Amino acid sequence: MPRVKKIVPKVLLALPVPVLVVILWSQGVKYGWTLPFDIRLARVPSPTTVMRRIADLAFGGYFDDPYSTMLWKHTYASLVRVFSGFGLAALIGVPLGVLMGRSKIASAMLEPTINLIRPIPVTAWVPLTLIMIGIGDRSTIFLVFLAALFPIILNTVTAVEQVPERLLEAAAMLGTSKGKALWKVVFPAALPGIIGGLRVAVGLAWALLVVGEMTGITVGLGAMITEAKNVSKTDLIVAGMFIIGILGFLSDRLIVWIVKLVAHGRPILPTAK
Repeated sequence: MPRVKKIVPKVLLALPVPVLVVILWSQGVKYGWTLPFDIRLARVPSPTTVMRRIADLAFGGYFDDPYSTMLWKHTYASLVRVFSGFGLAALIGVPLGVLMGRSKIASAMLEPTINLIRPIPVTAWVPLTLIMIGIGDRSTIFLVFLAALFPIILNTVTAVEQVPERLLEAAAMLGTSKGKALWKVVFPAALPGIIGGLRVAVGLAWALLVVGEMTGITVGLGAMITEAKNVSKTDLIVAGMFIIGILGFLSDRLIVWIVKLVAHGRPILPTAK
């Protein structure tokens, strides 16, 4: 019950903004509002139409077209690609960031190269990726991996560098070896920053998924949005965007939940309470 009492006020606080957005969206479509940047809401499907499309994607019964009941197939394919690329980025990025944060030599060797590659947009990698890897899951996973890798590395490096030296000195006085201190002192102390990097990275992973699935793939949420664009189904485009947003939100919550589980309930992240 105490946990429920904490959750309910947060839910109530979070509801007004999306409700207001939906109301304004509905009115804007109805009356044909034109927003800054010449955004014409008359060309956008209404919230009701989008909800019907989502229901049809999941269960059918509304439009009965080739997209009906295909949500689960597209979602599964996209989830596999996102978490394959993100997982690989985390497995490489976190240890590399810890190494760079603790070793000046490693930092001096790796930082220039990372900062040289990092500004290159992932979209610029698409043509080269198609040439090197070809069309398919591996190219999409590689692009997601690139998008997620650098936020993880940079946040981990910063977090590790900010660990107070007095913690390591205290651990050394208690007879803790450097290897154990890295795991028992540095990593836990740097965990909030590391998790921040992971949360940014998983958001970027979903954002770049659409780009990765535009490379000739036929199954996936990004591929569905691309096909919808080609046949001018705006309701399907918006439905796909909405679904990706929900999955991105749930992915972020999953990371927070895993951290709380690993931390045995310690308040590591203020936003994860």
